[in-house]
Formats: sequence, C-alpha cells, structure tokens
Amino acid sequence: MTDLATLPVAVDAMGGDFAPSEIIAGAKRAQEEFGIDVVLVGPPALVGDTLGLDIVSCTEVIAMDDEPGSSVRTKKDSSLVRTAELVRDAKACAMVSAGNTGATMGSALLRMGRIKGVQRPCIATKLPRFGRQPGTFVDAGANTECTPAMLVQFARMASAFATVRYGIENPTVSLLSNGEESKKGTALVKETHELLSASGLHFVGNCEGRDLLGNSTDVVVTDGFTGNVALKAMEGTLALLFGELFKIFGTNDETKAATDVLLPYLMPIAEQLDPDNAGGAMLLGLEGVCIISHGSSSAKAIMNAIKVGHDMAVGGVTASLRQAISGA
Repeated sequence: MTDLATLPVAVDAMGGDFAPSEIIAGAKRAQEEFGIDVVLVGPPALVGDTLGLDIVSCTEVIAMDDEPGSSVRTKKDSSLVRTAELVRDAKACAMVSAGNTGATMGSALLRMGRIKGVQRPCIATKLPRFGRQPGTFVDAGANTECTPAMLVQFARMASAFATVRYGIENPTVSLLSNGEESKKGTALVKETHELLSASGLHFVGNCEGRDLLGNSTDVVVTDGFTGNVALKAMEGTLALLFGELFKIFGTNDETKAATDVLLPYLMPIAEQLDPDNAGGAMLLGLEGVCIISHGSSSAKAIMNAIKVGHDMAVGGVTASLRQAISGA
C-alpha cells in the first residue's frame, strides 16, 4: 500500500480568480512553511514561473464560468481533471483547487469515485468557535436537493471528519432549522430529525441560524441549498462588519486612541473569522481527498488548503469515512 505521507499534494494551478500567480505563491509557501511536497497541474505556457515546484503538463483549462458537467466530460486534458487523476493513480495524496466548484466536484467524483454506500458527496466547511476547536458545517453547497437519508449520511461523514480533523471524539450533531423544537421546520427537516434521533449519532436536536457562529455543537447538518445561503450570508455580514469597523478606526484622535486599545483584542477574532485561515472545504464521500478553496483565494488560503489536504490524507480520513458509512 502506498504511504500517503510520501506523496505530494496536487494543486490545480489554473483554478481561481487570481490564478496562477496566487496559487503558485501559496503552493510555494506550503512547501517552505510546512515542508509539504506540492505538484502543480496546468499548461506550462499559462502557468509560467513555478518557483521551482514540479508541474504536470496539460493542455486545457476549465474556466470559472464553464458549465461544470459538460466541461469535465469534454475537457479531459484540463488541469482540474488531471489533478483528480493524480490522486486516483496514487501519484498525489490529495487535490486542491480554487477553480469552478461544480467542475472540481465533478472531476473528483468521476475520477476518484465515491465510497461504497455513499449516496452523494457533501461539502464540509469550518465553523469558528471561540476558545475551542472549530465546528463542522455540512452540506455547504454540493447538493441543493436532499432526502432525509442523505442528511443523516452527511452527519455520519461529518462526524468522522470532525474526529480526524479536530480530534473530537463522539461529536455532537445538530440539525439546522427555524426553531429548536423538534416539530419546527420543513417536511425535510422534521423527517430528518426523526431519523437522526434514531441514528446512533450524538444528536442533540435542532439549532437556528443565529447559533451557527459560536455554536456549542460539533457538527451542524443541513441541505446544500440552505447551507450555501447561510454560509455566504455569514461571510458577507462579517466582511461588512469588519470593513465598517476598520473605516472608523483612525478617523480622528478619539477613534485612533480607541483603536490602539481595541485592536490587540479584535485582531485574534478577525483571524479566526478570516476565510483564508480555514484551509478550504473538504468534499466528503470520495475515495480520495479533495479540498475546495474559495474562488477568490489568496496565496495564504491556498497554503492552508494544501496543509488541510495533506493532513487529512495522512490522517486517514478516507478510511474513517468508509468505516462511518459501512458501520451504519
């Protein structure tokens, strides 16, 4: 069996709004700061200077606005497809892309395949919790239409992920709804509540949107449509809030004095809420590790995504996900 710790992380050099420069810079930082081997994938003429990193050559690129399904099928020599194939062929331990999210999922699913028994892969992302390990939020956008059985499976996989990623044993699970009462929510939420209650998972009931940040629950589960809307609402609100705060700081002598006092307390909070520190989201349910980064990822975000991909591969997350599904 291949020792995953000896394999590089494969990075789609052409994925993202700031590719390839920020992607290459982030990959180089991951190599220098974490000692992680990285291989870039892309057309050499477009990638340009790799800063000394190895590159796997291809001839095509899937653009951010390309239709995901057809592009994966027709652009078989694209950087995204070739990146996924490196993981499939045990030439890389994980893949990272900040490119077209749908095409990233499609490439990973078609080339790596799903774990036996998985109905649909889901996206697990980080929920900051101050003073303790982060929580895990699924599904963050992979599946806009879900069944109750799918949500229970998402919860199983996210619980296994939380144990490997954050060292949380027997993670608590809550279901996103419009009220804490078990009878609140849509038909999907109410039926899922019943199934989770009988699932053997550490289910603690419903939670509301206001509870997502700082939630005491280790895993929050919802359908991909609701999850994606909730996640982007949080990101937009936080960006607006901190943007307005920093506009106020230093506008006059009084605010400058207040800034000098408050900034050391506010910066650690901003760091925890900064998406670039999250390291991307993981696509759960595949026979391999796929990390999906935000389209506007900076070099710092790519560096952290590479570390998450490497750590999850070496930590055996795929085996843990298999066990979670087979054990059900």
